[in-house]
This record gives sequence, structure tokens and C-alpha cells, in this order.
Amino acid sequence: MDKNLIRTNNKLLRKQLNIKKASDIILSKICSLKEFLDAKNVLIFYPLKYEINLLPLLEFKDKNFYLPKVEGDNLLICPYSNNLKKSSFNVMEPVDNIFCKNLSIIDTAFIPALAVDKNMNRIGYGKGYYDRLFSDTSFKAKKIVVINKELVVDNINANIFDKKIDFYITD
Repeated sequence: MDKNLIRTNNKLLRKQLNIKKASDIILSKICSLKEFLDAKNVLIFYPLKYEINLLPLLEFKDKNFYLPKVEGDNLLICPYSNNLKKSSFNVMEPVDNIFCKNLSIIDTAFIPALAVDKNMNRIGYGKGYYDRLFSDTSFKAKKIVVINKELVVDNINANIFDKKIDFYITD
């Protein structure tokens, strides 16, 4: 199926889903996940209205959390702080211009998606920010999509620029 059609369909579908319940189930799974428990440095994302909310993970004081910040065509990985503002994409991002220069320190990365398939392909919002981040050879983190089970599709027609994830977690 065409990626733009999947994007459109899944944006509509997820508005009908119970995101709070799905987030709670996924958070529970993450809290027993080896990749999370063993991680010291964790990339999360600030959720949009219909995205899985991972912010309760910030209660784990033994971990350093990071948020992505768009700069030009790239994602900068910034230490989490409460000093956030809404970006041009309506995403809350760190205000401070402090960013991680050594991406290899990130152990685990939780990634948003509009769709994922069983071949570990994902569909984001179409700008390629995460694909470019994953292309950086110093970025070695486990790439984990958190997504509603209803947004998992049979097959995504990936292209050469699309980077696979390691696995996904659903409700």
C-alpha cells in the first residue's frame, strides 16, 4: 500500500483509539524491557495529541533522557529539560541549544510512527528526520517504535532511504 495512503488512513484511525489506555499498556511493557532497564541514556519523544505518551518514564532517575529537536533537515538529540517550547511542527522541543555531540551514548531510542510492519519498516510523518538520524553511523541505539496495535500494517513499500527499526511495542 502507498505510504501516503497509509499515513492518511492511520491519522484518521488513531483519533478513534484510546491513547491513554494504549500508553499505559505500552509503558508497563517498557518497564520490564531489558533494553530499557539496562539503558543509561534513553531517547524519547514529546507526544502529539494522538501519540503514545512516554513522559512517565522520566520518573526513572537512574537514566538520562533525551528529546529530539529539529534543526534544518536534521534532528538534534538534546538532554531532556523542562525548558520546552512548541516548534513549527507543533512538537514540544528543548529551548536550550545543548545537544548530544556523541550519538553513540544513546542506548535505547523510542520512536514515534504512524505505521509499522512486521518487516520492521516504519512510516513517520514524511520528512525523513528519523531516517537521517538512523543513517548516522555513530547512532547505535536500539530503535524501538511504540505504537497502537491497530496501526500495524501487513507491508510498507520501503525505499532505499527508509531505515529499519529493531522492533516495536504495541498495546
